[in-house]
Order: sequence, then C-alpha cells, then structure tokens
Amino acid sequence: MIPALRTEDVRRTEAAVMAALPPGTLMQRAAAALAVACADVLRESTGGVTGRTAVVLAGPGDNGGDALFAAARLARRGVAVTALLTADRVHADALVDAHRAGVRSRDWRAGDEDVCAAADLLVDGIAGIGGRGGLRPAFEGLSAVDGPVVVAVDLPSGLDADTGAVTGEVLAADLTVTFGTAKPVHLLGPAAALCGRLLVADIGLTDLPPAAVARVEPADVAARWRRPRPEDDKYSRGVVGVVAGGPDYTGAAVLAVEAAVRAGAGMVRYVGPAHPTELVRHARPEVVAGTGRVQAWVLGPGVSPDDPEQQARVREALASGEPAVVDAGALADLPALGPQHVLTPHAGELARLLGAERSAVEADPLTHARRVHEETGATVLLKGTVTTVVGARVLTGAAAPAWLATAGAGDVLAGILGTALAGLRDPHDPEAVAFAVADAAVLHGRAAALASAGGPLAALDVAAAVPAALTSLPGWDAP
Repeated sequence: MIPALRTEDVRRTEAAVMAALPPGTLMQRAAAALAVACADVLRESTGGVTGRTAVVLAGPGDNGGDALFAAARLARRGVAVTALLTADRVHADALVDAHRAGVRSRDWRAGDEDVCAAADLLVDGIAGIGGRGGLRPAFEGLSAVDGPVVVAVDLPSGLDADTGAVTGEVLAADLTVTFGTAKPVHLLGPAAALCGRLLVADIGLTDLPPAAVARVEPADVAARWRRPRPEDDKYSRGVVGVVAGGPDYTGAAVLAVEAAVRAGAGMVRYVGPAHPTELVRHARPEVVAGTGRVQAWVLGPGVSPDDPEQQARVREALASGEPAVVDAGALADLPALGPQHVLTPHAGELARLLGAERSAVEADPLTHARRVHEETGATVLLKGTVTTVVGARVLTGAAAPAWLATAGAGDVLAGILGTALAGLRDPHDPEAVAFAVADAAVLHGRAAALASAGGPLAALDVAAAVPAALTSLPGWDAP
C-alpha cells in the first residue's frame, strides 16, 4: 500500500527529525531529490539537461526554499534557470544559493505566463501543504499554460493536502515530488489526477504515525484475497445472495451474478422476479434461484425504488445483519446500518443521500463520503475517477481505465464486492470489511484494464476478465 499522512502529522514528524539534525538538512535532502527528478524529466522530455531552460515559481514557504535550492543545483548542471518570486518574502539562504549558481530572479508580474510557457521545465513551488482554495487570482492564468513539463513541489499549489478537494484553479502537474511520505491529496480524487505521476522522495523521516489514507495496490489484493483451502466446500468458500434486476434493468441481475461467480464465490443465490431469474439461469446455470443460506448479499443493481416486491427483499436481507452491498435501487430509505453494510453510490446518488449538489460531491468526495459514513454507520465506497472507501479506514484504489465508465460496470463491481464480503473470516471486523471493499475495487479496475486492452469494453467482458485479473496479480499463488 501507499500510505499518506495528514499535514499535522507530517509537520510533527519532520520537527522531531529536524531536532536531531544540523539546521537545513531536511531541506537540502528535499532539494537534492527534487533536482534529480527535474533533471530526469528534462532528459525524458527533451533528451538532455545541459542547455535546457527552466522556470521556478518560488513562494514564501519551505516549498519555495526547496524549489530555489533545486534551481541552484539545476543551474550548476547547465540549465538556464529563471526564478519568479511569487511573494514579498522568500527563503533568503535558498535565494542566495540560487544567485551564486547563476539563477536569474525577479518578482512575478502580469504576463509571466508567457515566460513559463516558453520554458522546457516549470517547477511549481508557490504554495505548500498548508495551501488550499486554488491559485491566487494573480496566478490563475498558470492553469492554462501549455508547453513545459510541470513538476510540483509536494503538491500542485492550491490543493487541499488533507482532503484532495479542488475548489479553484490549479496548475496541473506532470510529476509531483513529495518528501518523506505521500499526503492524502496524492491519493484522493479529484486532486490525484492533477498531481500526475507521484514520486515520494526519502528524506529520512522515521517513526511515521498511522496513515490517514492509503492506496491499495494490486499486490495487496493478492496477499488478502481468499483462496479455497483443501478442506473447503461451496458453503465455506462463501455464498452470495443477489437481489437485482427488474422490468427495466433485467441485465443487471446477470451482470451481478456473473461477477460474483467469476470472483470465486462458492455459490451464488439469485432472488428476484421470474423474467430476470430465467435470464440468470440461462447465463449461469450453476446459480441457485431462491432463498437459503447466505453469507453476504448484493442488493439493488437494476432494482427500481418503486418495485415493492424487490424492495421488500432488500429490507429483509438488510434486517438479517449479514454483510451486504447496498447499490443503486437499494440506496433509498435506508434503515440503521453497520460497517458490514457497504454503500456503493456514485456522486449523484451520494448527493441525493445528503441533499447536496452533485458538483459539491465531485469537488470534495472525501468530506461527503465521510458524512454518509458518519450518518449511516455503513462503509461507503464512492465511485468516481478515484474510488474512495470510507469506513474503519480511508482507502483508495489503484487507477482503472477511463473506458470503465460504461453501462453495467457498477453491477459487475457489486458482484465482486459480494464475493469479497462472503469470503471474510470475520465479516463484522470493520477494518477487514474496508480492506475487502478496496480490494474488490482494485480487482474490478484490473479486470477492466485486461478487458479493455486500451480500447472500449463492455461490462460483461469485465466480469469475464476477473479470473485472469486475479491470477495476474503480483504475488498471486494458486491454491
């Protein structure tokens, strides 16, 4: 996993390390790592370092100091560097070092966006992890700059380091170099997409506190996904009950049961109307129709909120206390829930649950998902560009292809989630539930990448790719 610490924890950790080191040591380590990363991207984008041009935007804080010290190192390697100072004060020692190395500097002025656009490299050191609310008005034109490779120091200026919220103009980075540890902004939507590639540079931070947010990677899924043991039977491997489909969305039932079977459930039971039942039997003859022993439920894909029969089945399943995926048509009139219940809204559905605007949810997904978790007691998986899981842990999933935004993909995710919950040894352990949910989301994205191969995909193809997605996980060992 990639762990990320909150701003206050980063500052506390840095202060403890700095107290045992000569003054300025951490900044010099950060500047050295930043300069190496900048030289590498120059080499990648232009074929060399010497003779290239760079503009460094230096603000008043430590990020500005890191940027200026890095500018000095780049200048000594033959890069023509201009430092544009974006505040009345800058790190004095860093500016002196930059001047000694041949860096030219002056205050930012209107129209300097053109100077930035003409460079091979643009380094964003305007604001640090204490910034938020977007770029200040004087710098908003930077968000439209096109041409140079953009490297952000710690994070693109104006983003909220702890929430990943985007509430103003931001200069998107091709590469973000952060120090010691990732921050939540790097792992959460929508900000993660503005950070570009992430490089966490080791500057010697030790005794890190628990992560506030963590990104689950494919190798983590391989380590946790339940494999059958020699003594297992179909019941001990996990039985998934599915309440899905209706007159308008009959295919949702097929997609959900297909995904649950492909993800490794020992048995899948389908409970629903006659027509979807016949479709399910035709598509997956091993699925058992009707009620019986169930270890986890998938509730709501393709279910109409106005279908009294299906809604009664949803309420009965939730009342059982068994783990449940609560999706789509089941996301209404929710009873009291627990962490073993997993709500899977997209931004619009979550906005309706909160009585909020969809745009507000999309700008700050974590804050709104956390509100639903606190109000319902359930674990929340918020779908989006970055999948965000809020429960006993805050987790995000490794990236999925944009082609996954297709009809039926959520039904497939629901089926995979059902299998993940049914396979838990302790389904009432809130932390185990959170990890299982994130693992399922990562597996879903990986199956989509295999099904897509860089092009369009269909939801049923994603479900079909789940076994290959599992066996191709780094560190996967066959049972």
